[in-house]
Amino acid sequence: MLCERISKITPSYTVGITTKVKALKREGIEVINLGVGEPDFPTPENVKEAAIKAIHENKTKYDNPAGVLELRQAIADKLKADNQLDYSADQIVVSSGAKHSITNTLMAILNPQDEVIIPIPYWVSYPEMVKLVGGVPVPVETKKENHFKITPEEFSAAITPRTKIIFITNPSNPTGAMYTRKELEALVAVAVEKGIYILADEIYEKINFGHEFVSIASISKEAYENTITVNGLSKSASMTGWRIGYTATNLELAKAMTSIQGHLVSHPSTISQWAALAALESTEEETASMLKTYWQRRDRLLELFSEIPEVSVIEPQGAFYFFIDISSFRDRFPQEESLSLRVCDDLLEKHRVAYVPGIAFGNDDFMRMSYATDMATIEAGIQALKDYINSF
Repeated sequence: MLCERISKITPSYTVGITTKVKALKREGIEVINLGVGEPDFPTPENVKEAAIKAIHENKTKYDNPAGVLELRQAIADKLKADNQLDYSADQIVVSSGAKHSITNTLMAILNPQDEVIIPIPYWVSYPEMVKLVGGVPVPVETKKENHFKITPEEFSAAITPRTKIIFITNPSNPTGAMYTRKELEALVAVAVEKGIYILADEIYEKINFGHEFVSIASISKEAYENTITVNGLSKSASMTGWRIGYTATNLELAKAMTSIQGHLVSHPSTISQWAALAALESTEEETASMLKTYWQRRDRLLELFSEIPEVSVIEPQGAFYFFIDISSFRDRFPQEESLSLRVCDDLLEKHRVAYVPGIAFGNDDFMRMSYATDMATIEAGIQALKDYINSF
């Protein structure tokens, strides 16, 4: 018999879409894939060379459970230079991707039945991670007119005596929205007053279209103590498969997460860690080039969506997604049916284009598209959406 918590896990909708896309491709059917959540650029050459060099230098043995010291120091230096945050290397824990970093955090903080506030829409794995460690996810509805950013009032209303953590994703996946300094200060005030940790997922920090990015831990001394900053190299250096994420926290939490990680996985691949060190030291030009391309794609998509009155979008300020409002389609389908699943299935089966249903992010009136792909694919995907609407 499997453990009870496994029965509570919702299957991944994004994996479901990917599986369908792969099945169609195996049949020789071309699919326009707008569901991919990773950069469409290769890992920079100097990063790959650093990994090869590490292999030849036999840097392939066990290392510190918290990560290679040189990498942790480079992360601390990055946080100081980019985010005005003072951390020692001992406060950094390097993990096998940001997912692993978040899981370590939850394991270190949550007792059974402790609650985690998760604003809707959320990244698909957040609630499932909380369930897997015995916690209780508390999804909180947010408003489209506020770009789905949680307000202090919404935050306060969701707090109970069992609340331990709130997730804040900035920039957001799936909306691309970014919090202002003033908005973050107001949320921090609530968290500090109630003694609630803030898990600040800042993985899309570098993909930012001209807006001020504020790292939550930098807001105040109290914010620094209460915040778990999660970041990594997957998006900024196109290193998704290398699996390198990290946390920056107070020393007590860092020690706890190091102990957890040491028992579960020892540490991330040393080869990936030496590659990540090279990425932190010398990929600013590549990151800037990627950002310029994303920015051009985003602006072109804003033009294309303005020509489709049947849908509306939130203008992304960061990341590489559009969250598309398809609520005007709802009266065309049975009310008991998931709108976003039906629309995404129709688009894939009838028009050979893959979007991700909004139900995966907690909002069934929307679907997500990624523009981490070339412009020809993007324009073909939008044309398929137009053809689908015209078929009504």
